[in-house]
Amino acid sequence: MQNTQNSSSIEQLVRQSVYRQLGLLDAKSESAPNKLLVNISARHCHITQEAVDALFGKGHQLTPVKWLYQEGQYAAKETVTLIGPRSRVISNLRILGPCRDINQIELAYTDARALGFDVPVRQSGDIAGTPGCMLMGPKGYFKMDQGVIRAAIHVHMSPEDAAHYGVKDKDFMKLKVFGECGLTFDRIYVRVKPEFKLEVHLDTDEGNACGLSGDSIFELTK
Repeated sequence: MQNTQNSSSIEQLVRQSVYRQLGLLDAKSESAPNKLLVNISARHCHITQEAVDALFGKGHQLTPVKWLYQEGQYAAKETVTLIGPRSRVISNLRILGPCRDINQIELAYTDARALGFDVPVRQSGDIAGTPGCMLMGPKGYFKMDQGVIRAAIHVHMSPEDAAHYGVKDKDFMKLKVFGECGLTFDRIYVRVKPEFKLEVHLDTDEGNACGLSGDSIFELTK
């Protein structure tokens, strides 16, 4: 029986070789010191310990069930129900840990439309003037006066990666995704910290639009 994972890896290498021979891949991306990952970040929330206490009981601690690519970040076992305008809801909204000092909901455009939200595109943490919502957990409710956003496409990178690409924190880059539904994203916001691994985050709408999959070929350029 053929190993599907190995077959997919071989196909990816073949496509990458063809793109390289056709001159479609940028030399700087090809020689990057660290491998670039492009991942889809599905709808989720970041919440404070105060919100955890209200939703799950005083002193409750989030339980990691899956560690994410960025160091120290995880998907928690705990989920909440988001109550939007006109009582429309999203159930089982995943919490990402650890707790933060602000409450923030990150939705894709189609999520926001389904809930009846007019949600702006914002960088993480920039929540002033954004819509609020109500969260419901097994032990109670928590009202957010603001914090519902569509997260802007962004790339995490270390200072080493930033030096290689010739960019700095808060710059913008381009991401080209090859394939039948290939797209180029022109405003990839750069976040630089020593602990960051090289990774671009798209939301589900953006990932679906470019047909992103585990064997996609992509390049990051200034």
